[in-house]
Amino acid sequence: MTALVDEHPRLGVECVLRELHIPSSTYYRWRRAEEEPCERRRRDVELTGRIKEIHAESGGVYGSPRVHAVLSREGVHVGRKRVERLMREADIAGISPRRKGFTRRDPKATLAPDLVERDFTASAPNRLWVTDLTMISTGEGPLWLSAIRDAFSRRVVAWETSARADADLVLTTLEYALASREVEPGKLIHHADHGCQYTSIKLTTRLVRAGVQTSMGSVGDSFDNALAENLWMLIKTECVRGRVFATRAEANLALFEYIDGFYNCRRTQERLGWLSPIEFEEKHYTKQATAEPTNLNTRQPSLIS
Repeated sequence: MTALVDEHPRLGVECVLRELHIPSSTYYRWRRAEEEPCERRRRDVELTGRIKEIHAESGGVYGSPRVHAVLSREGVHVGRKRVERLMREADIAGISPRRKGFTRRDPKATLAPDLVERDFTASAPNRLWVTDLTMISTGEGPLWLSAIRDAFSRRVVAWETSARADADLVLTTLEYALASREVEPGKLIHHADHGCQYTSIKLTTRLVRAGVQTSMGSVGDSFDNALAENLWMLIKTECVRGRVFATRAEANLALFEYIDGFYNCRRTQERLGWLSPIEFEEKHYTKQATAEPTNLNTRQPSLIS
């Protein structure tokens, strides 16, 4: 309204206000509010600036829940509704996922039972791993991505890419995961779908040698391997969508920056108490270490008879 009055200075303030049926006291109150904003409005400007920074640092991924969580971790006391309003006024928004499946079943393969039954929870790291394949388009042709995700912390424990979606790709991913994690034989479940890569002799033999239990859901059913499908939605939404990769190497670099540089170490998740996967695991191990009995006061048997 004040801008409209300023656009017609020759008419005079009172004349414009009279035509618009607006009391002059109301106009001058608005004018004072613009020239001397109240504390809440000044605070909104400060918050909006920090919200824009958080949103940019996430690569444009974070919506209001995660922005609010980051502000809370920084000690900023602000309501979630206020964050939503400021993001809406600043035209800032997160992004939403899409999905598409690619694995194919081998009708002749021997299938493992479903040991998970859609319960993608674990009491500790390295108790349940979920895995799957997806495809990323590049100018050189398809780039196949294989990844293994820990159900406890949602961490991507290993990932690998290849121009071919074969058993060697998923086997290499498994080798990386086994090499980077402390796996107790007999305590880990490796869950996949019925894709021919996961029913291959190469992979099943390696799992047996490592003492890992094999579990399988069905092909084409996103619920049977929901945790792995969720990872693809995140990657396709937050890393791949809207980008054109000229080469496979370019796509590989983008995946590295997202998975190892952002998702595992910095991307907060509501189910993890707004911690990143690595932070959640560190918290678990710290709690476990402090809970161990010291046994410092345990009496030793006397040597004097």
